[in-house]
Amino acid sequence: MRKERRVQCKGFLFDLDGTLVNSLPVVERAWCAWADRFGIAHQEVLDFIHGKQAITSLRHFMAGKPEAEIMAEFSRLEEIEARDTDGVAALPGAVALLNHLNALQIPWAIVTSGSIPVAHARHRAGGLPMPEVFVTAEQVKRGKPEPDPYLLGAKLLGLAPQDCVVVEDAAAGVLSGLAAHCHVIAVNVPADSPRLAEVDLLLNRLDEVTVVKRDDGLVVVTQKD
Repeated sequence: MRKERRVQCKGFLFDLDGTLVNSLPVVERAWCAWADRFGIAHQEVLDFIHGKQAITSLRHFMAGKPEAEIMAEFSRLEEIEARDTDGVAALPGAVALLNHLNALQIPWAIVTSGSIPVAHARHRAGGLPMPEVFVTAEQVKRGKPEPDPYLLGAKLLGLAPQDCVVVEDAAAGVLSGLAAHCHVIAVNVPADSPRLAEVDLLLNRLDEVTVVKRDDGLVVVTQKD
């Protein structure tokens, strides 16, 4: 029997990069240039960074370096990524879905691993509506794949984690959502990502779902055939 392709919730917690906006060219430009400065293979860096806070990635690749040196690299990288929005655009279905949620008065948040300057620059470049709650890296001690970002997002929306749907494109984000005991919709997540069998829906694009708000306030998300 085929798994029923629907999920019920009261609110949404969206990742930003790769989920609502396509920022991949910017991310890869910035990190490949950084890798060149440190003599690290591009693919090694790109295989690690997605879905994680920049500071987490820098501490990984600069293990053993003084924290002041790592923070200096973070500031430099943050400035580059916040300034470069060339090619950043909303992903298919993103703006329509968010506007639809607003029209139905369904609460939603953006929960990103990016810092305030980077996240807000990409949010503006993508032309997305402003969320009620915008969680960035500065607000949590432990980033994705730990549950902290999505637990905070749910709390700020005034919802229990199990009443929220996390929408994610990165393996680290999927793990974060599952660890927070949220429902999870995976959008264009790599097929070899861990624990994909545990997500509620697997999508290629955000416009592959319909969202209906029932009279009792419960929201039903259904994957289109």
